[in-house]
Amino acid sequence: MGFLFTPPSPVTVPVVGLSASFPVHRIYCVGRNYVEHAQEMGHSGREAPFFFLKPADTLLVVPNDTDTLLPYPSATQDLHHEVELVVALSEGGRDISVDDALKHVFGYAVGLDMTRRDLQGLAKKQGRPWCAAKGFEHSAPISPIQPASAILELESAAIWLQVNGQQRQSGTISQLIWNVAETISHLSRLWTLAPGDLIYTGTPAGVAAVQPGDQIDAGVDGVGSIRLTVA
Repeated sequence: MGFLFTPPSPVTVPVVGLSASFPVHRIYCVGRNYVEHAQEMGHSGREAPFFFLKPADTLLVVPNDTDTLLPYPSATQDLHHEVELVVALSEGGRDISVDDALKHVFGYAVGLDMTRRDLQGLAKKQGRPWCAAKGFEHSAPISPIQPASAILELESAAIWLQVNGQQRQSGTISQLIWNVAETISHLSRLWTLAPGDLIYTGTPAGVAAVQPGDQIDAGVDGVGSIRLTVA
């Protein structure tokens, strides 16, 4: 049986050192997973993790050593950057234990969770979903995926973001409230995880607005970096 129209091409992310690409299934995002960011958003403490999703086609792949244009989205006057460690899964499952969780990881990447903060604030006040604030086109920039076997030390790695050469966000992966293994375990109780899933693990403090013409540089040491110009 054929299709009524040509289906969209699969969403994929390049893999460092391989010719084969990583096919994307779903994008899960963890909210408020660094203490100082939780505080700047009006919360505190080790609250139970919560999640939201972005459509797979919101990814904007940023090749290594290139400056990629990030279109400024419509319907916002307050576009915020959030740099994140991204986890790429090669195995899925349900009710995955913390001890077994890292066996499901293929690799890691650098990502940005771009956010229409004004729309998010309005949605929070009205008790409505965050879809328009988080799930718009190009809202999930991502670097090529670095296989886990090539990363020597992840937990102590620095995560950072600069805008026009000025430091905005800075922290380490060890500051995650819920670490990678715990996050995978929690997610697997809510959804059946699958090969191709990406997990944006949360952002450190310092989120702020960008304007057309701004240059964003962000990275996780030992994993990768990305450069974007807001168009």
